[in-house]
This record gives sequence, structure tokens and C-alpha cells, in this order.
Amino acid sequence: MSVVRSHTYSVDPADLEEFLARRASLIGTVRDTHPGLTMTLLVKLDDGTYSDTWHWESGAQMGAALAAIPTFAEAPPTMALTKDATAQNGQVVDER
Repeated sequence: MSVVRSHTYSVDPADLEEFLARRASLIGTVRDTHPGLTMTLLVKLDDGTYSDTWHWESGAQMGAALAAIPTFAEAPPTMALTKDATAQNGQVVDER
């Protein structure tokens, strides 16, 4: 069964363009080194925060990528542009 990791955070509007470029680079590196990332979705919410959801084929694949975060050079500079970040993992139970 597929799983997701959802992050919620804020990004200063002045940093958004740079954040998007860094996020795209990070996603590319994750996909190149850890199979199973099927989709990412970044949504700007009404309150100005962002919801960033990463869909994985399996929990094992997501877990392996999360364990490797320290090896992704793009991760610290990307996340440095966010504030008040939270994350939750979940399992997809219905998708239409």
C-alpha cells in the first residue's frame, strides 16, 4: 500500500522562487537515488502556509529515503528557507 509524508511550513515570499528551485533539485536527487517516489504536490493554503505531500510506493522506500536525508546536500539549504515546519506520515486507504 502506498504511503505519504506531508509537511506543513511557511516560506517568506521573497524566498519562494529560490525555495522552489531548491525543492526541485532535492526531489530530483531523491528520485535518482531512492526509487518509489511517485508524486509530490505543493499547495499554498489560505493561511499562507504550504502543504507539501510526497507520495511513495511503500513505507520501506519512504523510510530508506528519510534515513538518507543527511546524504542529500540539497536538504539543509532547501529547508533553511522554511519556518515552523511539521511533518506527518500516513498510509493511503482510498484513492480515486
